[in-house]
Amino acid sequence: MTVIVLVALVLVALFAVGIYNRLVTARNAYKNAFAQIDVQLTRRHDLIPNLVETARGYLAHERNTLEAVIAARTAAVSGLKAAAANPGDPAAVQQLAGAENALTGALGRLFAVAEAYPDLKANRNMMQLSEELTSTENKVAFARQAFNDAVMSYNNARETFPSNVVAGMFHFVPAQLLEIESPQKREVPKVSFT
Repeated sequence: MTVIVLVALVLVALFAVGIYNRLVTARNAYKNAFAQIDVQLTRRHDLIPNLVETARGYLAHERNTLEAVIAARTAAVSGLKAAAANPGDPAAVQQLAGAENALTGALGRLFAVAEAYPDLKANRNMMQLSEELTSTENKVAFARQAFNDAVMSYNNARETFPSNVVAGMFHFVPAQLLEIESPQKREVPKVSFT
């Protein structure tokens, strides 16, 4: 009888260890996925000063627009540092999402203003930076999707029974999805029948 109880306890302990290891693996997967977002957002943030500097000569009287982009970039860099320090912190991830949405809006206004300046639109540096920024935006979207998939897998693992018991015992907290609006999502399509 004692042997049966001992074997049952060993099996339960091994089962709990397996669940714990699965939770750790899932947590590490979403942290790794966030590292990929960090790489792409850092690239995005590094491109913006060059973009602003290129536009500055053409948009001398659009100082407020340029300053808004610079301020939004600074906030986004701070948000990224906070979220990178702890990608599992929902407040840090939400702060990053808000800062990135503000930066996307400021960049949208910059490009809208730049449309009124044909020389700026035709500037080789501006075209190259715009292309690199667009490419980076696509990479950010793919990295964000991978992160959100990893977060969903982790949250599912920590919330399902019996994993939720082990997750509660070892303080596995829920992770936050990163929701950054894409400029295309916010734009309303224009329809004209003329």
